[in-house]
This record gives sequence, structure tokens and C-alpha cells, in this order.
Amino acid sequence: MFLSSILLQTATATAGAVNSSASEVTTESINIWELATKGGWIMIVLALLSIFVIYLFVERYITLNKALKQDATVFMDRVKDCIHNNDLQGAKNICEANDSPIGRMIGKGLSRLGRPLNDINQAVENVGKMEIAKMESGVSMIATISNLAPSIGFLGTVTGMVKAFFDMAHAGNNIDIQMLSGGIYEAMVTTVGGLIVGLLASFLYSLIVGKINKMVFILESRTMEFMDLLHEPA
Repeated sequence: MFLSSILLQTATATAGAVNSSASEVTTESINIWELATKGGWIMIVLALLSIFVIYLFVERYITLNKALKQDATVFMDRVKDCIHNNDLQGAKNICEANDSPIGRMIGKGLSRLGRPLNDINQAVENVGKMEIAKMESGVSMIATISNLAPSIGFLGTVTGMVKAFFDMAHAGNNIDIQMLSGGIYEAMVTTVGGLIVGLLASFLYSLIVGKINKMVFILESRTMEFMDLLHEPA
């Protein structure tokens, strides 16, 4: 009876210790901020790149959204009415008042009236190309960062692994699994950071390219509409 009581108390104490350890393990969590800071200077570079990408995206998105919101149909209808009424100066004034890529393109075409239609078309297309180049300003940098960020993260992983093995080589017989695992997971943080920044940049780049393609389609359709207007018989 006495022996059974001792065994029961021992089992209870052991179970309590196991439950306590399990509780400590389950409650342990990874602090993302602390983990990121262990990535070293590579994480600072990735953070700066992510801020730069977001800045470029917001700036381009606002500019393109502003251009897309302008009603090109109403603008072209007003220009058509002026041309049909032989009010060339009125059409030019409408284009000058419309501060948009379409307004500048049509305005250039109106300023070339009297010349051959091919010259007018070429002048309008040249302005369109310049407007597209303005819209694409900085967009290529987003694409570059989307490709560069994962490589930078991998560089941080390689340098981190070199450091981890260097510490192991100088630890002598004091090497333990905690030293190895700690060095590895700290090195892998930069790879995760690089992939996150790369995916973010790639996603934002796709959104901006979609906006630009939509604007290019509008410019091309309005150019054709303007040239068809000039081809109409007097």
C-alpha cells in the first residue's frame, strides 16, 4: 500500500512536469520583429527596397488613375463639334484646357492641320510615345526590384550560413544543436524577406502594367478617332 502511494505520487509529479513542459512549448511563439532584426544589414536593405517599391507604385497609380478618370468621350465630342463648325481655335483651346495625354496628343494634331495626313498622324504618334514613356517612368525599377530582392535575400542566407559555420569551427568541442539550428534559422530569415519583397514588387508591377496597357488602348483608339475625323469629307 505504501509502495503504491509512492508510485502514484511519482506518476502524478511526472505528469505535472510533462504537462508544464508541454504548456511552455505550446505557448512559445516566434516574435516576427525580433526574427527580422536577426537578419542583419540585409534586412535593412530589403526594408528600404520595399518602401521604395510602395512609393513608386502609389505615385504611378495616382497619376494613371487621374488620367483614366478623365472622360475622353466627352472631350472628343467637343473637339468634333468645333471642327465641324470650322472653329479650329476653339478645338485648340479645349485641348489646352484638358491637361491629359489625350489632350496633348490631339492638340499636337490640330497644330499640324494643313499638312499631309501622314505627317499629322506621325506627330500624334510621337506625342503618344512620349506620353507612354512618361507613364512608364519608374515602372521598370519595380520590375528590377522584383527580380533583385530574392537574390539579395539569398545572399544574406549564404553569408549567414558562412558565419554560422565559422562560429562552429571556432567552438571546438562545445558545438551543440542549438548553435547550429540558431545560426541556420537566422540565416534563412533573409531568404524569406527577399521572397516577400520580390512577390510584393511583382504583384504591384502587374497592377501598374495593367493600368498602362489600358491607357495605351485609350490613346490608340482616340488617335484613330481623330484621324478618321480628318479623313471625313469637308
